[in-house]
Amino acid sequence: MAKVMNSTDDGLYSSEPPRTKGEAFKAFLYDPSTGAVFGRTGDMWAKLLLFYTIFYVILAVFCATCMWLFLLTISDDGPKWYKEDSVIGTSPGLGYRPMNKYNEDSSLIWYNVVKIDYKTKTSASNVVDCDYNKKPGKGQVCKVDINSWNPCISSKNFDYPNGRPCVFIKLNKILKWEPDYYDNPNALPGNMPKDLKKYIKEIKNTKPETMKTVWVSCQGEHPSDKENIGEIEYFPRRGFPGYYYPFERVDNYLSPLIALHFKSITKGVLVNVECRAWAKNIEHDRRERIGMVHFELLVDHYSP
Repeated sequence: MAKVMNSTDDGLYSSEPPRTKGEAFKAFLYDPSTGAVFGRTGDMWAKLLLFYTIFYVILAVFCATCMWLFLLTISDDGPKWYKEDSVIGTSPGLGYRPMNKYNEDSSLIWYNVVKIDYKTKTSASNVVDCDYNKKPGKGQVCKVDINSWNPCISSKNFDYPNGRPCVFIKLNKILKWEPDYYDNPNALPGNMPKDLKKYIKEIKNTKPETMKTVWVSCQGEHPSDKENIGEIEYFPRRGFPGYYYPFERVDNYLSPLIALHFKSITKGVLVNVECRAWAKNIEHDRRERIGMVHFELLVDHYSP
């Protein structure tokens, strides 16, 4: 490239003419006058590589140390925080089945079919028969006897063909939570339904050993619902037996279920149902659905 001579008051000096874009790009890729590649010499590249190597090694060691310290705080047996210290809290809610498989946010159960599948595993070696005077041992879980839900069993199509459908409810699991039972018929809460109070008093007189139970009540949510809901049967009993608690993280654990048998619900009418679990340490909050569950029931396309 030819040099251009320029004059000043002090004399003459030489300068290179401006580079074209192509020449500037080639010089960026490799400048033979300085030996620079991509704008940096070999020494500059070596220093940059050394800096980032040290930086990422330190960053990796820091992250690994944080992960190691974190793993020291957790256990395979359960979460670090539970009960009062957890987000879930100490008051379990209720769940129900079947749920709307087409819209998980919907609480409507529309019966226009006559068959549903329910499967449970009871052949594991740690699944044992339990009773109120026979709680499971360490590493064992209680068996759930699906035959005790009769007529809410698959061999009878859950009584759907007769227009008397079944809904299953369960108490949501909270690790190490134990219920504080209402086991004194003379000290029941004022807002407990009268029919449940009567039932508890009868149980106290006939089967006092079963008072360690989380009681359950279900009824129509509004006056019109109470008129259309009809009689409800609870199988195998009107509550969750205490020997299923506390919940521990043990393989093959099955939550106890209560089958609600709607014997005389009005057909073709949407019925709002509200179920509540009753124990001294279960709160009820309709807005947050704590200690209760809501669903709508519609029985349709029924042939007796």
